[in-house]
Amino acid sequence: MTKGLSLFEKRRRRNRTALRARAGSRPRLSVHRSGKHIYAQVIDDAQGRTVASASTLDKDMRGTSGANIDAASSVGKRVAEAAKAAGVTRVVFDRGGFLFHGRVKALADAAREAGLEF
Repeated sequence: MTKGLSLFEKRRRRNRTALRARAGSRPRLSVHRSGKHIYAQVIDDAQGRTVASASTLDKDMRGTSGANIDAASSVGKRVAEAAKAAGVTRVVFDRGGFLFHGRVKALADAAREAGLEF
């Protein structure tokens, strides 16, 4: 067994700590990606509930591949629309331990274009 945390876990904790410092009362847009799918949810940590969510496993997106930039853009747009419908327009972006590149960046850009501010 290796001792300590993996590099991914270190990035995730470092990112989450920085988010708590600057988030204030804003909810966070949390992103998770796997090899086949990408998931996004807007979480209100003060109340401990998920405000909006979207993923490539949603019924409308099941026929398409979830492992590309186009799918990530679609998920970003959908989560932004769901968040706006729930009354959330300003969030902090929680990329977790994932680098801000590729699918994660595409999701963030699409969410910004759809009206979320971060």
